[in-house]
Amino acid sequence: GGEDVALQVARDLGFRYIDDEIVLAAADKAGVSPEEIAKAEHTQPLVVRIMEALAAAPMVSESGYIAATVPVPNVTYSQVIAQVIREVAEGGNAVILAHGASHALSGRTDALRVLITASPDTRENRLAQGGGLDAAGARKAVEASDRERAKYLERFYNVRHELPTQYDLTLNTDAMAVPTAAALIAAAART
Repeated sequence: GGEDVALQVARDLGFRYIDDEIVLAAADKAGVSPEEIAKAEHTQPLVVRIMEALAAAPMVSESGYIAATVPVPNVTYSQVIAQVIREVAEGGNAVILAHGASHALSGRTDALRVLITASPDTRENRLAQGGGLDAAGARKAVEASDRERAKYLERFYNVRHELPTQYDLTLNTDAMAVPTAAALIAAAART
C-alpha cells in the first residue's frame, strides 16, 4: 500500500509525487539509458556479476598482464541516484517513493522519512486480491520483494538491517486504511 499512500499524501499536501522520475534524471545525469539505471537498481544474477568481474579483471598474455579496457566510472549509479534524490529534496514540496530515498536523506531535518509496512500475510493477501496471483505466487512475490529490498539497501546505502529507527515515522498498514495513513503522514509533514 505504500504507493497508494504516497500518492494520497502528495495530493493532500499539493506536493509533487516522484518515483520513476528518479531513474530518468539519474540516467540523464549519468549519460546512460533509463534501463541501465533500472538494471543497476536490481540485483544481478550471480552469473552476470561473475561475468562483469571477469570483464573488469586484467587479462593475462604470454608477455605478462594487459590492462582491461573496461571503463570504470568515477561515480557509481547508486551515487547518482542518491544525488538526484537529494536534488529533488532541495527543490522541496515532493513525496519521493522508493529508491531508498529515506536513507539518501538521512540526517536532514527538513525531510520526513516514512516507512510504510505491513505483515507478510497482509501483503500477500493484497497481492492475491489485486494482482491476480494465487496464494503461493503472492507469498513468493512478497519474499522476493523483501530479499530484493534488503539487497538494494545494503548495496546502495550499506544498510545491513533495516530498522524502524532509521525513519521519522513508521506506519503499519495491517489495519490502517490508505486515507488514514496518508492523513497521519500529511499531519506530521505540516508540523
